[in-house]
Amino acid sequence: MNESIQATLVKANRAVQAAKTLLKNGDFDFAVSRAYYAMFYAVEAMLASHDFTFRKHGGVHAAFGEHFVKTKKVDEKNHRWLLDAFGQRLLGDYEIHMQVDREDVEEGLRHAEDFVSEATKFLKSP
Repeated sequence: MNESIQATLVKANRAVQAAKTLLKNGDFDFAVSRAYYAMFYAVEAMLASHDFTFRKHGGVHAAFGEHFVKTKKVDEKNHRWLLDAFGQRLLGDYEIHMQVDREDVEEGLRHAEDFVSEATKFLKSP
């Protein structure tokens, strides 16, 4: 694993920790955003391991589905989690009166932790 990919995984783990802190402080909208970005950075690291880079979130989502989910390199639940988290992130970032409850944030954070862990294992495997 090269230095850039490692740095991206570190950033993914930092996003998980930030989401935990935000959740603890009751900042649910910001917590869902950080949980999404944890997954997003993990996907970017996985794509970079295959020399893919994209400028837009949609491109990252589609390439992840095409190169990792359809090929059964990762479980399809990860793609669903990523897309669900993206929807939550859009609400968190752009809706003024967002209604996300603690349970939704906690579930998203669990998914983000599992996602980053699985991505890390994938990238460390031979």
